[in-house]
Amino acid sequence: MNAAEHLAGQIRACRICRDAPLGRPLPQAPRPVVVVSTTARILIAGQAPGTRVHATGIPFNDPSGDRLRDWLGVDRAAFYDPSLFAIAPMGFCFPGQDTNGGDLPPRRECAPLWRASLMEAMPQIELVVAIGGHAHAWHLGKRAPVTETVAAWRAVLLRPGLPRVFPLPHPSWRNSGWLKKHGWFDTELLPVLRAEVGAAIPSISGNKFP
Repeated sequence: MNAAEHLAGQIRACRICRDAPLGRPLPQAPRPVVVVSTTARILIAGQAPGTRVHATGIPFNDPSGDRLRDWLGVDRAAFYDPSLFAIAPMGFCFPGQDTNGGDLPPRRECAPLWRASLMEAMPQIELVVAIGGHAHAWHLGKRAPVTETVAAWRAVLLRPGLPRVFPLPHPSWRNSGWLKKHGWFDTELLPVLRAEVGAAIPSISGNKFP
């Protein structure tokens, strides 16, 4: 077992949000969801699992995942191939829901405990697809409104150093209004995102997948 596999096992066994929570304990049994890879050049840095992901243990196994895969220009087979994509949300467990039925923010315990070690275990990562404000804040080192960060995607992508970061809003269908309001997301950002994914993973370029 290599260091990355060992770390993945530690993360899956983690129960800190139940046993030593920062605030209220996790409202259900922990089920950390993570895909660690020593070969993938792209990391999908999401927010936290939702209800369907919690039930299945499969990341982005929901309508948000369908939309994300469309944004990336890949199919399910490619997305779930750990040699192509690592997947690590900012919070590994489903955080529960608020009174309006929306998912709560990622648990505060995960990133301070695991994130730096996780990135060190995957030095081959060249591109981080950072989804939502919590992922933006950690991977860019500053917190800003999601719209501001995503609108500055060109400047973010051109920042020096590796891994490069491509900021996205959350692909939740709750953000459909945001997407309609910001037409540049479809016409300007997505073609470049798909080109970046194709460049990082040549086997899925050339319109092999939708």
